[in-house]
Amino acid sequence: MLPTLSISLLVILISVPAALLSLQGVANDAVDASSQETPAAAAPASPPPPPPPRRPPSPLGDPSWAVGLRVYRALRAPASPSSSSSHINTVFSPLLLACSLGALGRGSGGNTSSQLRDLLKTPAPSSSPSSSSSVVEKAAAGAGDWEEALSGALRTLWREEANGSSFHLHSASALFSKDAPSVDQAFAEDIKAMFGVQHQPLWKGDSQADLLKQLHAWAQAGLGGPDGVPPLGAQIQAKAGALILASALRFKGLWEREFSVDHGDKRTFLGKKYTKVPIMHRAGVYRHYEDVQNMVQVVELGLWAGRASLVLLLPFHVEALSRLDRLLSPELLAAWLDRLDGSNATTSASVSLPVANITCTLSLKEALSALGLSDAWDRKTADFSGVSSSKRANELHLEAVLHWASLELAPDAATGADGLEDESVDKRPKMFYADHPFIALVRDNASGALLLMGALDHAEGEALHDEL
Repeated sequence: MLPTLSISLLVILISVPAALLSLQGVANDAVDASSQETPAAAAPASPPPPPPPRRPPSPLGDPSWAVGLRVYRALRAPASPSSSSSHINTVFSPLLLACSLGALGRGSGGNTSSQLRDLLKTPAPSSSPSSSSSVVEKAAAGAGDWEEALSGALRTLWREEANGSSFHLHSASALFSKDAPSVDQAFAEDIKAMFGVQHQPLWKGDSQADLLKQLHAWAQAGLGGPDGVPPLGAQIQAKAGALILASALRFKGLWEREFSVDHGDKRTFLGKKYTKVPIMHRAGVYRHYEDVQNMVQVVELGLWAGRASLVLLLPFHVEALSRLDRLLSPELLAAWLDRLDGSNATTSASVSLPVANITCTLSLKEALSALGLSDAWDRKTADFSGVSSSKRANELHLEAVLHWASLELAPDAATGADGLEDESVDKRPKMFYADHPFIALVRDNASGALLLMGALDHAEGEALHDEL
């Protein structure tokens, strides 16, 4: 299945006016007006510079990063050694997927429970050459119960006021089931409270068309009602005992300072097919690192108020992402992100990105099976005894794990960006020109969770000529 792509875009930020610090849950200290008199004719004082946002924890030890990287690599694995990735423009939410699997795990037993938990295991810290001691130390200090880590990340996301100011986000998670065997009310309430997974009964009847219509309508509502939600390509049967996990997330970030774009001046994007697309540009101060050994540029583009950030991984040269896909590991990602935290990481950079909307519909049964989740799909081996106390609970089995996601990259800045002072940019800034495929990571900076992970292999636009 080839996910669709429309031309749009995403947003970013690192610093924040003091009046908006409440977006990070930070209370502003009141200004003591009696300590100093201001002449009536004097211009109003500029707000004091905000403190730098707290840096997020290392991804090592975070289950959203662990399951995200495993699933990404399983999805992107080529069908044969000589072929390219089996998915184009892949994007999904590791946080929502991990929470959905965690919710299902709370009702599972035996081998089914073990296999679900293995998917969410975080790698043990190591002293491999690709990871620094500081990364390992952070991971060891932050290791904890994975259920609480995931639930805590969701609670942080839900209670933040950043949605609408730092980014626009729509999301939903559900567990669909047939009427019989019935899902226990206590289990349904537990997974909703812990992981935000809402139990949804399936329509009566086994019609494939009716089932797909219900799932499509749910995904459209979960994504905030956008047009053009990609249809499911998988064949799904909703027989007695079938459970369907579904999650949907749409994300558009808002930059601290607006990018410039001329929609009439389209440039070439050297992807799977060469296309002409709008490119947005901005020179500013960003966290940037060049891994010369692996020939990868890493840049972090913060969103308004530092609430979240977009991390981009761009090969030095024009190439398909197959090499970079194989290169990714938890330790290497942690090392790159740790480099961005370094004192020398902040630098002047000229950033150019395609205006695009990476939209993807995924059926994850094959990928999760390849990662070791085997018993859950067969009613003869599945153990979901904690989901239902019905005598027919042995009929319960996992029919599908479905995921809809959209990551919009656009030039828009947040409200209030016009009041920021200009940055001091070097005359010869670093160049980050993303005119060829790259990997995108959206990180929630409060919890450190991996909110979105995706790859832009192809930008929709006027075709030039074939392929890499």
